[in-house]
Amino acid sequence: MQTFGSIGIVGAGLIGSGWAARCLARKIDVFAYDPSPNGETVIRSHIDNAWHALEKLGFNRNEAGEFTYVNSLEELCKSVEFIQESAPDSLEIKTRLHRQIDQITPADVIIASSSSGLLPTDIQAGTNHPQRIVIGHPFNPVYILPLVEIVRGDHTSADTARLAAEFYEHIGMYPLMVKKEIEGYISDRLQEAIWREALHMVADGVASTKDIDDAIVYGPGLRLAIMGVCLTFHLAGGEQGMKHMLEQFGPALQLPWTHLKAPELTEHLIDRMVEGTKSQSEGHSIKELERLRDNCLIEILDVLARYQYSAGSTKFRADS
Repeated sequence: MQTFGSIGIVGAGLIGSGWAARCLARKIDVFAYDPSPNGETVIRSHIDNAWHALEKLGFNRNEAGEFTYVNSLEELCKSVEFIQESAPDSLEIKTRLHRQIDQITPADVIIASSSSGLLPTDIQAGTNHPQRIVIGHPFNPVYILPLVEIVRGDHTSADTARLAAEFYEHIGMYPLMVKKEIEGYISDRLQEAIWREALHMVADGVASTKDIDDAIVYGPGLRLAIMGVCLTFHLAGGEQGMKHMLEQFGPALQLPWTHLKAPELTEHLIDRMVEGTKSQSEGHSIKELERLRDNCLIEILDVLARYQYSAGSTKFRADS
């Protein structure tokens, strides 16, 4: 399995800092850079917050990798064995950034992007070594959730994808190879379908933001954490499984129950979404909600681990 002793994190937001925390916990040295003037303060704050969860997973901060914040992209690129770019998800920003990184990084260093939907072929455009550029799309909070989607562009080599997958597995992740380059990849396309429907129902006055969340967390969300979509519906078909499920419920797919196109984000809809979620989170800061989410995620993973099933089969704990 491929391992790297150091990783470069470009971008100090939630995703970049999540990568940093995950790697530090697994004794990998992290070099980080962000062009914003308060980048170092932001990433150190996010890493500190992540350690509350990482310690619950058995990781020892005193045994963590070394964290170094550098003042230039050049300094980062010459110091590391693997680069994880986590800049804002703008094609203009990412193509410009990858050209810069590619020019100043040794040719054998893999450059992975945390993009949540851009095509790697587009990101590779104009680089001298496009074969070493790949998508490694994680999920927030990166220091807990194991999924990372790997997407190859037209010029990404098979070795790059393989080595990236081995590295991600080494740091306790579940690398999912996306078989075909497509915008949004797999998981975000599924999430976007739910998100569009939620926005339509709030816009049409069908449901509040709390109603939407309750409809997930008290019902299908519990099943999805265990078996996902397809296997859940396979069970809905009884002893005949998916075949019977499609025969019985397939005709309903032709009913006009859903909207494929997102609603217009009017000021009224934005206000409803903001006011609704503000009311739901009343009395709790974002940091408090993050820690609540993290604690619950850890316990869900622990339950799944007892059965060695789905996400519970990953190496998410220090002693696994």
